[in-house]
Amino acid sequence: MHEWMGDNSHTPHVVVDTSVDGVCVPPEHVKDGKIILNISESAAHNLKLSNDAVSFRARFSGIAFDVWVPMKSVLGIYARETGQGMIFSHDTETADQISPAALPDEIEETRSRPHLTIVK
Repeated sequence: MHEWMGDNSHTPHVVVDTSVDGVCVPPEHVKDGKIILNISESAAHNLKLSNDAVSFRARFSGIAFDVWVPMKSVLGIYARETGQGMIFSHDTETADQISPAALPDEIEETRSRPHLTIVK
């Protein structure tokens, strides 16, 4: 998803549950236990995406910060320009914790309105 968004000139953002053990983000930017991170190439320096975690260096209010986010804390990814994206559930416990109120309005709209068309 991240690569596809970049290839289409969209800005990828991830929604992170900061209550998960191991999340390292600037606490002053956490709201209601969540943080939205811009993971575009221009914002996330030395971005590393693996099966275990997302890590990069970014500036928050002008201050450099090394971000480390375990994959199990990533609730979803969406494009800033369109609001379209994906919501993830890692297991039934995590899926039960995800509610539309916990995600940006753009993702909620995407969930409730399918955007698929039939191509022949």
